[in-house]
Amino acid sequence: MRAGRVELRAKLGEGCVVQEGALVGLVYSPGCKPAVIGRRARIRSGSVIYCDVSAGEELETGHGVLIREHTRIGDRVLIGSHSIVENRCTIGSEVSIQSMVYIPTGTVIEDRVFIGPMATLTNHRYPLRDSGELSAPVLRRGASIGANATLLPGIEVGEGAFVAAGAVVTKSVPPWHLAVGVPARHEPLPEELRRLNRRRVQRQENI
Repeated sequence: MRAGRVELRAKLGEGCVVQEGALVGLVYSPGCKPAVIGRRARIRSGSVIYCDVSAGEELETGHGVLIREHTRIGDRVLIGSHSIVENRCTIGSEVSIQSMVYIPTGTVIEDRVFIGPMATLTNHRYPLRDSGELSAPVLRRGASIGANATLLPGIEVGEGAFVAAGAVVTKSVPPWHLAVGVPARHEPLPEELRRLNRRRVQRQENI
């Protein structure tokens, strides 16, 4: 299928809604495979999903989302407006990514992770200054990343860990710990927060 001069290839599951102005299955090179989107997805206007992307059921994007090639996404994932997911990322199920989040090439995000608005993940410590390999963050099951937090390359945020808003994380966060400050220091997570994030059950059907 075509939209103007833009070539698209996509396989959409039953009940998917793609709003006007969204592109699903953007062809970026000859021979790329169609984007595969599971049932009951809702792709809002301005969003662009490349070929060679696969997503499970009930993917929901805000407006202006970009999802690059060779990215794998589980079920019931929310990606908020103007967020960017670069190529070769892996995102689990029940993940909530808020607006204006940047996720670099190679990032791994496990199930039930929350990423707050304007959080920035990075994958190269000295961009354009050396030829070192990319080393993207890994967010383990049930981790939470606060608004405006920055994660340096190669950081692992452990299961159930919490990164406070505005923190700059320079070293990996152990499971069930809190990272707070600039640079972030680590301390045990308060007992009342030692539980996994709730599952995503709400869907905004009217927008």
